[in-house]
Amino acid sequence: MTTIDAIRPVPGAWPILGHTPHLLRDPLGFVRSLPAYGDLVEIRIAAQKVIVVCDPSLTRHVLGSDRIYDKGGRMFDRLREVAGSGIGGCPHADHRRQRRAVQRAFAPSRIPTYAVAMTAQSRHMTDSWSDGQLIDVYDETHHLITLIAITTLFADSITAGRLTEAEKDVRTVMSGIYRRMITPAALSHLPTPGGLRYDRARARLRDLIRMIIAERRATGADHDDLLSEIVTPPSAQHTALSDTEIEDQVMTFFLAGVETSANTLAWTMYLLARHPEIQHRLHKEIDTVLTGRPVTTADLPDLPLTGRIVTESLRLYPPGWFLTRMTTTETRLAGSPLPAGSVLAYSPYLIHHRPDVVPRPETFDPDRWNDHTSALDPRSAILPFSSGPRKCIGDTFAVTEMCIALASICARFTLQSVSNRPVRPALSAQLHPRKFRLRVATRETAPRTPH
Repeated sequence: MTTIDAIRPVPGAWPILGHTPHLLRDPLGFVRSLPAYGDLVEIRIAAQKVIVVCDPSLTRHVLGSDRIYDKGGRMFDRLREVAGSGIGGCPHADHRRQRRAVQRAFAPSRIPTYAVAMTAQSRHMTDSWSDGQLIDVYDETHHLITLIAITTLFADSITAGRLTEAEKDVRTVMSGIYRRMITPAALSHLPTPGGLRYDRARARLRDLIRMIIAERRATGADHDDLLSEIVTPPSAQHTALSDTEIEDQVMTFFLAGVETSANTLAWTMYLLARHPEIQHRLHKEIDTVLTGRPVTTADLPDLPLTGRIVTESLRLYPPGWFLTRMTTTETRLAGSPLPAGSVLAYSPYLIHHRPDVVPRPETFDPDRWNDHTSALDPRSAILPFSSGPRKCIGDTFAVTEMCIALASICARFTLQSVSNRPVRPALSAQLHPRKFRLRVATRETAPRTPH
């Protein structure tokens, strides 16, 4: 196992401490460089030793052995500040129980119901655009995905005012998590302006969710949404979640579902604008299948290019790019002894950009996922939603959401770049695109049918 003194303090960098100059300049390039040092590489982040697993098979072994390699490390400590012990960050001992309790909310039979809101919100967004308009892409996608998340979670239980405040609070919390993750523990709770905004946003989100859960308990009504599926006891043989546990699940869905899909949709729009030939093919597919009507889940099997574009965007820019696990017992990995409490990291971005895993890894090529011509299988070649027993429970929901949003946008508009400069990811807990704008041009074949 190779050790790299990867993290050194940078004068004047407070309150973001612990970056190396090259990690600050090019964090993704730094991560891509690690496999050259070996399958396991030790680095230091904010004075904490972290062992990065660079080999794909070893990564899948770690993810498949969650009893030994449990959720843990500085990132999950920060996530638990927000989401408590929800399904995304709870320890192995409680994960199976929680997963059974919320699984039915994400059952395939439920997705078409949620897709109605996905389509409606996507059409509402595109209705607000005009021919030739410059849009702030991430602002638009974040607003859309937040509306979808809140609508599918709470149906009609949230007012417009609450919705606006909740959207702002989700952004504040997500931007604060990464800052706290890379800041030494002794400094992470200092009352800085950013830290105070983070604390207030987290508290407001908790209060809102607690209030809606109490309203649901009082009325007992089924709103045909995600929350109704979780509040109602799943079955006689499964223990129902407490109100605090339900609150934790909702916070988890916010954190895991909004930023990830908003980032991916923004990156997808950016990639299509830079590859007009692929966008033209997408327009042709959408026009042929939809013939001017709104997209539904029944259409998705007939929109294979749409799905491949989303898959390739997830490969190039996986939202969760650097994640951690912690050993629960003394063990060995690739012949190296690991004491209990060792922090390991894995990077979907690193694996997705290894040329021995994906040929021409820096090229945007949706056809590499063509079932008929490619030897690659997205289920084994990439892991944007993790893998093993802790794989994201909402992966089907997220892919459906992104495909519906993309089809809705490209049915009506052509995405045009306004700059030749590439967009670089911001240093964050996820691969967040720095602010950029695209021009949307109304298509001549855009549907003109009434809603």
